[in-house]
Amino acid sequence: MILEQLPLARQIDLVFRELKEELAHLTSGTVFVQIRNNVIGKFGIRHFPLESKGRQLQKLEKGLTEDHQVSFRETALESLKLKRWSHGEIQFEFAMRQNTLCTSVIFESNYNMASLFGEVRSSR
Repeated sequence: MILEQLPLARQIDLVFRELKEELAHLTSGTVFVQIRNNVIGKFGIRHFPLESKGRQLQKLEKGLTEDHQVSFRETALESLKLKRWSHGEIQFEFAMRQNTLCTSVIFESNYNMASLFGEVRSSR
């Protein structure tokens, strides 16, 4: 399978399928995808594996249910309609609050100064 031939939405779907087991053990964190030329390179989850209540550290055991994960993936796919760049990173933040999944999306576009100067020189 050649990633360049897959639409970005399909690539995001593959990311969420790959992270399914890990998300099943997390109640909060950030799924990130790094994109270059509309192709996902690196992806993963940033999270805190331990929580504390007072002086007690607790390892997280229960995470997102199947329904939560479906909802999260749909939110991620819907957010792609707002993306207007080809290079950057998307961060999908999530947290369970009173058994309700709360999500937000952060877009970060990246530009290369070297290519900008190349365009300036060629336009002279």
